[in-house]
Amino acid sequence: MSNAKDVTDSSFEADVLQSDKPVIVDFWAEWCGPCRMLSPILDDIAADHADKVNVVKVNVDDNPSISAKYGITSIPAVYVFQGGEVAAKSIGAKPKQVLEQEFAAFLG
Repeated sequence: MSNAKDVTDSSFEADVLQSDKPVIVDFWAEWCGPCRMLSPILDDIAADHADKVNVVKVNVDDNPSISAKYGITSIPAVYVFQGGEVAAKSIGAKPKQVLEQEFAAFLG
């Protein structure tokens, strides 16, 4: 079972933009192979850093408004939101240690 919460167009503002912690958002789709490879890595990061960040998932097929708003054209796309703004981005499936390095400022 995933540690990441599913977020929708309607819950995005409350779950992500108004969060008091940084939020790692995984933009993904059911049919995306690299997205399925990345999911357990993000679950590990969610478990390892639960006190520092929230990790959520946005299905781009089910939530086209939020995907369009942030210009998601390639998935998996992992964005970090802090204070309601995009603070970091990572495109494509990457190993856990690479993601942890890219997002170290938010996980520390």
